[in-house]
Amino acid sequence: MRNSVAVPSVLLCAVILISTVAGAQEGTGVPVIVAPPARGQAQEAPTQTAPTGEIGRPDAVRTRLARIVVEGNQRIEQETVATYMTVRPGDPFGPKEINDSLKKLFATGLFADVAIRVEGAVLIVRVVENPIINRIAFEGNKRIEDSTLGQEVQLRPRVVFTRTKAQNDVERILQVYRRNGRFGATVEPKVIMLEQNRVDLVFEINEGPLTRVARISFVGNQRFSDRTLRGEIFTRESRWYRFFSTADTYDPDQLAFDQDMLRRFYLNKGYADFRVLSAIAELSPDKDAFFITITIEEGERYKFGKIDVQTAIPELDPEPLRDLVTFEEGDWYDAEEVENTVLALTTEVGNFGYAFVDIRPRVTRDREQRIIDMVFDVKEGPRVFVERIDIGGNVRTLDRVIRREFRLVEGDAFNSAKLERSRTRVNNLGYFSRVEVKTEEGSAPDRTVIKIDVAERSTGELGFGAGYSTTDGFLANVSLRERNLLGKGQDIRVMLTLGQRRQEFDVGFTERYFLGRDLSAGVDLFRLSEDNTNFSSFESTRTGGSLRLGYEINERWSQRLRYTLRQDDIRIIIDDPPPSQAILQQEGVTLTSLIGQDLTYDRRDSRINPTEGYFASLSADYAGLGGDLNYVRGRLRLGYYLPITDDIIAGLTGVVGIIEGIDQDIRITDNFFLGGDNLRGFETAGVGPRDTATGDALGGKKVAYGSLQFRFPIGLPDEYGIGGKLFSDFGTLTDADYDPTLNPDVKDIPSLRLTWGTGLSWNSPVGPLSLDFAWPIRQEDFDRTEVFRLRFGTSF
Repeated sequence: MRNSVAVPSVLLCAVILISTVAGAQEGTGVPVIVAPPARGQAQEAPTQTAPTGEIGRPDAVRTRLARIVVEGNQRIEQETVATYMTVRPGDPFGPKEINDSLKKLFATGLFADVAIRVEGAVLIVRVVENPIINRIAFEGNKRIEDSTLGQEVQLRPRVVFTRTKAQNDVERILQVYRRNGRFGATVEPKVIMLEQNRVDLVFEINEGPLTRVARISFVGNQRFSDRTLRGEIFTRESRWYRFFSTADTYDPDQLAFDQDMLRRFYLNKGYADFRVLSAIAELSPDKDAFFITITIEEGERYKFGKIDVQTAIPELDPEPLRDLVTFEEGDWYDAEEVENTVLALTTEVGNFGYAFVDIRPRVTRDREQRIIDMVFDVKEGPRVFVERIDIGGNVRTLDRVIRREFRLVEGDAFNSAKLERSRTRVNNLGYFSRVEVKTEEGSAPDRTVIKIDVAERSTGELGFGAGYSTTDGFLANVSLRERNLLGKGQDIRVMLTLGQRRQEFDVGFTERYFLGRDLSAGVDLFRLSEDNTNFSSFESTRTGGSLRLGYEINERWSQRLRYTLRQDDIRIIIDDPPPSQAILQQEGVTLTSLIGQDLTYDRRDSRINPTEGYFASLSADYAGLGGDLNYVRGRLRLGYYLPITDDIIAGLTGVVGIIEGIDQDIRITDNFFLGGDNLRGFETAGVGPRDTATGDALGGKKVAYGSLQFRFPIGLPDEYGIGGKLFSDFGTLTDADYDPTLNPDVKDIPSLRLTWGTGLSWNSPVGPLSLDFAWPIRQEDFDRTEVFRLRFGTSF
């Protein structure tokens, strides 16, 4: 009798000790209590007994579980709790099975506390359920919207709350603020208990001040000054005038990118041994400023030595490939030119039909002579195919919007040049602040997986603008635009401009991939009213709409087709002296139905701020598909850009245009005008046919103008955005439709006008500003000149 009582007591003590230690080892922080039967409570006799201390041994006779009783559960059914346990009724059990069951119950994340006690052959499982989240709120956030923070946190309403998950979300919120330059931000989660075991979770946020970059220092630079190197990186020191810029906000990812920019700068200058030894950002004690120190090792400067192209492909002649090398022996080493040569060779060899090619520059470095010999080895690369393209980081933007910019698709032969072009095209969309592309091994040696990771930026724009130009006077505008509507890559815009001499309302919509194809389709509606009395005696109102369809023929060629239907209303302003007879004949309302096309070839390195390359664009229009007017019009635009030095860029641009009526005269609103922005040194419409008695400009049917311009720095830091320019403009305008007998005072001399000038351009914090001073070298006595011209505008 003594043994039958002692054995269960010792057994229960062992279970209590082992289970408590096991719970502590799991790191739950929750004590696990296994209680003995209440005093005086009858015990069920075990079906089998074992000597004291024998439970857990393989050869021991163990108690078989009769049933499981769950207590404390509110939402979770008893059967569900039992299924998480490792022991079932009828199974033998002991400390190991109880310990494993405790682990599994805690691992579900459903319970804040679990206790198991043994009553004979019955396990009593008492649980305390984790609460359910009723609502998540953010308080104290002013700089970052609730929707943005809500996308970052993992917890959601109607999800089980745990403190571990809440703390993880706190770290995610802090990371959002750090990416936005607020390293002093703090986040505290508050839990508000509700009935039915529900909670409201509130993240109390103290955003703190922006953590600016107070100073950027360089250590180890001897060839270039700190000021020069600061101009080569994106991060800037904090200054009062950068209130519209985020460049002076510390960003760890941006600092890593700055190191790469420094590396590129030195490698492009010939310093092939350059290294960034360290980049340290120290936070001030009050957490409102960073002090960045970048330590570098410049090394020696090298020149190119012997240059050659060799091929291991028997059928491929290396001779024509040598002409694609973009540098010569004796030039300073330039890593960017090496990359350009590799890309050019890859593209050219691919055009010969070799889909799998591997081109690697073989470098021989002579450190004593400071010469780098370069041999481009052209070999057949491994036959690798694109297995899959994975896209990540896009929240709003649909995958197909990114995928359609890729020059590679699943199943294609892998081509590094096409991959780089794909990355550039995705970046050019303007939807993303970061575009990273990398490759990983696929499911087989001849398969590769392309992974693209993007970080989205805001694509919506609401602008209120003000400005001034010599042509239009003071201007004010309101614009609303979304460049990535619903994440589909669609562009919609609405603009209203009110000015002294111009009022415009414009609505446009563009679908970049019409009908799922590489076709850019769009529609525009517009109304434009202009007061032209500063150069001619009429006002005009143009109302209508247009349809557009554009496509890329290849990477360089593109074409756009358009149809326009518009109504022109010309109103004559009677003044003293009275208007020219040629103007009086223009009064009235006409309807124009016009089709046109634009064919463009573009090899510029940038369409916004080109530094090298060239382009050509040919436009042709025909009016006469209905309407009142019949004419044909053609325009040719050309441009060539050449870097004279690293800082001085030369640009030569020109336009030639002609319009001819079909059995009718050309109306003044369809004529070309010359002067002002397209021929500096002359007033708007200051050149070309003019009635000298009234001073009215008539415009012309044939025009040619161009400009030779040099852009250069003026010694100020690049971050100021101020540059100088020296230019010479030239042009002529002639051949207006008028009756010489009714307009004997009209002069139309097709001579070449020529001007020269200088000016400044400033990307100011409140908008772009252009200031030009120009003086005519060749002119006619009836032309109207001006020396000073200003254009200024802003959006805020």
